[in-house]
Amino acid sequence: MVSVTIRVPSDTRKGGRQQETREFGTTRRQLLEMADWLRCRGVERAGMEATSDYWKPVYFLLEQQGLDLLLYQASQVKALPGRPKTDKLDSVWLAKVTERGSLAGSFVPPGDIRRLRTHTRYRRKLTQARTAEKQRAEKLLEDAIKLSSVVTGLHGVTGRHIMDRLIAGDRDPRALAQLARARARRKIAELEQALEGTEFFTPAHAALLKTMLERIDWINAEIARLSQVVEELLAPYEEQLQQAESMPGWGRRAAQDVIAETGVDMSRFRTPGHLASWAGRTPLDKQSGARKGQRRHKRGNRYIGAVTGETAVAAGKTDTREGARHRRLARRRGKAKACVATGNTQMRVFHVLLSNPGMRYEDPGADWYDNQQQRARKLSRLVGALDAMGYDVTLSRKPGPGPEAASAA
Repeated sequence: MVSVTIRVPSDTRKGGRQQETREFGTTRRQLLEMADWLRCRGVERAGMEATSDYWKPVYFLLEQQGLDLLLYQASQVKALPGRPKTDKLDSVWLAKVTERGSLAGSFVPPGDIRRLRTHTRYRRKLTQARTAEKQRAEKLLEDAIKLSSVVTGLHGVTGRHIMDRLIAGDRDPRALAQLARARARRKIAELEQALEGTEFFTPAHAALLKTMLERIDWINAEIARLSQVVEELLAPYEEQLQQAESMPGWGRRAAQDVIAETGVDMSRFRTPGHLASWAGRTPLDKQSGARKGQRRHKRGNRYIGAVTGETAVAAGKTDTREGARHRRLARRRGKAKACVATGNTQMRVFHVLLSNPGMRYEDPGADWYDNQQQRARKLSRLVGALDAMGYDVTLSRKPGPGPEAASAA
């Protein structure tokens, strides 16, 4: 059931409002009746509360009918203490909030981006499920052998061959160690020692490990299939993908996941700072008296938070300005805060790139901060010398091309 309240100009009282509340079911036919009623009463704008996923069919249908819609975060329109709460009263309250324009609506991407988002989010869920299954397989092997202590990637070529032979019934440590490939062949002696406990690997272990590996293979196939669908859905946005991929630490999948959350129209976010704040990559400004304890970051889009957590660590390993900045922050403030700060910068750069078609990220170099410090020290020394000689110094940078002029702007 959906409670709907309309507030329209009064027919009897000049400057007044007349209000009416009705209830409708949630089937498509009933929602179409609701849309017809709103259209007949001259309603042009509607606001609703985002409650789980129940708002979606109502929102999408009214959007299709051409209404101007606002989606409110539930925590911002919840009932105040002491105010009676019913569905009808909540509906009246939402109508008044929408009429006054006292609350900004949440970001709802267009239909093509919503379809893309459904696929990328499910792909991430499958990736998480695959990681959990791999951890279960490793934990199962710990009952008998210490393979993961020698093989870096347990589910790589060497680890998979050894697990397949264990499932097939092979228990000879020497024969299993000879299955090593590439760099793992340097550790054959260590592999033999790690595989000496294979007698504890029972047929029950083998059956369970086979189930786990089959599930991992199925998930890999589904991820590959979803990735193909994502590529097809993102074909019109190849330019924006390449722009995002030009940033340090970003790959194609990271660019796909972020575009699926934000879309490519950066006018939805007024400034780069607004995008970073919406993504939850900014500190939490919440204070009452003296601040105590550590400052936490905002709650934002958790999918972007997961992506920027990965891209921030990847950027920290690059020989770029962002990599140097990430390492400096990690030493001074810790890795967690460095990831949030680097994610903040990445979302700001993402906004600038997609707001300027054809633009690519240009790295000033890993020594950019060192050069800036040396320039600042030299400038301070020269100004101090002139000041000691009795001169009043006023500095202004000459306009000119190049990264130095751009960074000073």
